[in-house]
Amino acid sequence: MNGFFNIDKEEGVPSTRAVNVLKHLTHTPCGHMGTLDPLASGVLPVAVGNAARLFDYFSGKKKTYRARFCFGATTDTLDREGILERGGKVPSAEEIRAALSRFTGEIEQVPPRYSACSVNGVKGYRLARRGESFELASRRVRVYSFSLLRQTAPDEFEFEIVCGGGTYIRALSRDLALALGTLGYTSALRRTASGVFTEENAVPLGALGDGWERFLIPTETVLPFPALRVDDSRYFNGVRYAADLPDGTYKVYRGDMFYGTGIVEGGVLRADKKLC
Repeated sequence: MNGFFNIDKEEGVPSTRAVNVLKHLTHTPCGHMGTLDPLASGVLPVAVGNAARLFDYFSGKKKTYRARFCFGATTDTLDREGILERGGKVPSAEEIRAALSRFTGEIEQVPPRYSACSVNGVKGYRLARRGESFELASRRVRVYSFSLLRQTAPDEFEFEIVCGGGTYIRALSRDLALALGTLGYTSALRRTASGVFTEENAVPLGALGDGWERFLIPTETVLPFPALRVDDSRYFNGVRYAADLPDGTYKVYRGDMFYGTGIVEGGVLRADKKLC
């Protein structure tokens, strides 16, 4: 069994728990295609069976979030679960809008200390919980758009953020606040899209218990590549051969069966991801 579930993860549910529920239902190995923090909700694509081999195709896709940032305070976790520290002003909407352009495009970002990023093979959140002193290396991430939507409380504002894989929204709240001369943290977070998966067709875990099969998305339907039917058995035995096609990635079919992905480079076709 191969395919995807587009799960609408509830707030407070770890991503791993959602995956474990699907493993139990399908009796098939599963893996999520980009984690969501336990306090975050929204779109969580989960690959079933060999579809997990396509992780690289999805890890760098655009993701869209609605986030709420509180200003004039922060926490050690950069979300509302951490230890609160107050300090600094609450900026105006005009001040916030003026600063947002500094956080679009390719930017340097230091991940939150409470994150899955590792130091010498140990997750940051484990080191932070033990009270150890450590530094996480900065990384380059891409933010495509960063928009202020509205003010939701005297100290809280709501944003829409479109970004690439590996971007931490909690770090954006911290860094935006610092740029405004104050403190800040993420008070609420929802992912509304992850690549081709959107909240409009996401399914709550609770809806899967009765007839989960109808929510399984066929693997090939979420891949934005042209279809290629291959009859030459050499390909399926790992042999490269000439193909008069433009360079790029293709969805390869053997007859009517979706076989996996192939790559054409310089007029030569080779197998990439085998799914069956």
